[in-house]
Amino acid sequence: MASKYGCPCCPDTEEPRSVPLVRTNGPAPLAPADELWSSSRHKAVKLRMEGSGPASETPMTAHQLFLHTVETYGDHPALASKKEGQWVTLTWRQYYEQCRAAAKSFLKLGLERYHGVGILGFNSPEWFISNIGCIFAGGLATGIYTTNSVEACQHVAANSEANILVVENQKQLDKILQVKDHLPHLKAIVQYKGELQQKAPFLYTWAEFMKLGEEVPDEQLNAVIDSLRANECCTLIFTSGTTGNPKGVMLSHDNLTWTVRTAASMLNLKYAEEVMVSYLPLSHVAAQLVDMWLCVCFAMTTYFAEPDALKGSLVNTLKEAHPTCFLGVPRVWEKMQEKMKAVGAKASPMRSTVAGWAKSIGLRYNYSVMNRENQVPWGFTLANNLVFKKVRESLGLDRCKLCFTGAAPITKDTLEYFMSLNIPLLELYGMSESSGPHTISTDTYSQISSCGKKIPGSKTKLENPDEDGSGEICMWGRHVFMGYLDMPDKTAEALDQDGWLHSGDLGRHDQNDFLYITGRIKELIITAGGENIPPVPIEDSVKAEVPIISNAMLIGDKLKFLSMLLTLKCVVDDNGEPTDELSPEALIFCQHHNVTATKVSEIVANKEPAIYNAIQEGMERANARATSNAQKIQKWTILERDFSVNGGELGPTMKLRRPIVVKMYQEKINELYAVATETQQTPSY
Repeated sequence: MASKYGCPCCPDTEEPRSVPLVRTNGPAPLAPADELWSSSRHKAVKLRMEGSGPASETPMTAHQLFLHTVETYGDHPALASKKEGQWVTLTWRQYYEQCRAAAKSFLKLGLERYHGVGILGFNSPEWFISNIGCIFAGGLATGIYTTNSVEACQHVAANSEANILVVENQKQLDKILQVKDHLPHLKAIVQYKGELQQKAPFLYTWAEFMKLGEEVPDEQLNAVIDSLRANECCTLIFTSGTTGNPKGVMLSHDNLTWTVRTAASMLNLKYAEEVMVSYLPLSHVAAQLVDMWLCVCFAMTTYFAEPDALKGSLVNTLKEAHPTCFLGVPRVWEKMQEKMKAVGAKASPMRSTVAGWAKSIGLRYNYSVMNRENQVPWGFTLANNLVFKKVRESLGLDRCKLCFTGAAPITKDTLEYFMSLNIPLLELYGMSESSGPHTISTDTYSQISSCGKKIPGSKTKLENPDEDGSGEICMWGRHVFMGYLDMPDKTAEALDQDGWLHSGDLGRHDQNDFLYITGRIKELIITAGGENIPPVPIEDSVKAEVPIISNAMLIGDKLKFLSMLLTLKCVVDDNGEPTDELSPEALIFCQHHNVTATKVSEIVANKEPAIYNAIQEGMERANARATSNAQKIQKWTILERDFSVNGGELGPTMKLRRPIVVKMYQEKINELYAVATETQQTPSY
């Protein structure tokens, strides 16, 4: 690939550089600051610098990190996107020039220092260029979830005091036009896909926008770039807000540049050789750190998936891009698992036997790697050639060295399934407030169900540990955020007086310092009897016992016993909406139990005895492993439709939004507990 674009070290002699590279002399000075936190967009923070080691690294601005890559790998491909069915590539130098052009246009439109540029759309080169161009121009890059309601878009735009909003298409533009008059700071809207369907002096196409700043002198932009400080805010990440309005997490240049350089030091990555596929929401910290900033750090090539990636087209992009690193949220891996199991169920007895044999070898081999024994079982090479290579090719992961999972809990069943196919999934743990990662599993250091080890130069403290050593995870390091924008009280709740970030998650360490997440304080169910119960292990246990179940949510806070809301696996339509049709895996489950139903509604309406009995038996097996009677599920009910992002039950990264689900299904929950006095002894279904 490199030859096509010329040697990364030598400038292309045929094509003159249209923009001279800006060389700033040495590290940018830090802005004066005396506190580790701030809730003001203008106020810098003191960095958690150490005298030596990774935490002593010289701070860099986002521009300095980017410029270093452009100077070294300017002709290497940076971004690849599909236009009319063909891949179109931007080199690192072209990407940098476009970010500068966008920065000039933002300045021309009147972007003020520390004001937002809101970006509302699916992943694309324009998303990246708007984000980085905004930072170069001294603004606050602010992603907005495409699934946000009109009110949520208004909240983010108003809170960030956005001067400019960049939207993908008419659908997103319509949301903004509905609230434009309530956004006093808004000066312009740019639409980056398709033609504008209406004319207005404040509306621009992407092409018009990119031309706007042509007259802005380089010196003007360079002066802004030179005034950027590593300990000042450059990015706002709005939490998806399962309760109340989303909070604006303020991240500094140093939060981004230090975190990505330090986290990357744990991984076996090679400069200008890695390939990523961008498809997860860029308004989420994980996608931003990995797709945008890790790629800047290592001169990677990012391929953009189609907007319907999570509805099925992702695998096509993976097959064309052949990524070397891939980040999937648990639901993505679960969907892959379901599809492969459905295909496997139709295989001939001979193929099923071979696959089963290969998977048992794959699991043994990957456990031996994990335990640092590195024993290659007999038959591994044959299993690799017959099964593993073919599976990887069918998923587009044939070149993938690092397959990550994060942003929500993943089941042991899914982890072992991919281990058995020789695709070990590496768990990450972190949050928006830690600039993404705090712990990372690597291809050389991982343990099943652990989230790996802390990034170098950071610290973990477990506060108020119980008898099992499980306490609240508190973090310290240069990845810890500045504060919540305009929310000093919330900032003080998250950061204690010594500057430790309190995650709200519960975790424990093993003897080798691997971190295991054991629950979330806010998610803990505290029964009427006063027992503290983390819901995820119980939910995972039920799902592992009953493969027809898609989502399981434990109920029981302040109640006398535990119950559970269940959904069945179904086909998802092109808009990501769950349909009434049972999924292939669910149909196989029905056939095993001699049930001819093909729809969720048929099973629920008829309370299909064979299926309801099978679920009850699965519940009893899960209950047999419960640590106490209080942790046993007494009752359950099946809901008519599966959870979804559009339905509101799942957040943008497919994380269960428990408080919202409780509100939505309050009547069903009330029914489970209404007849409790009569039937508590007999579990109902």
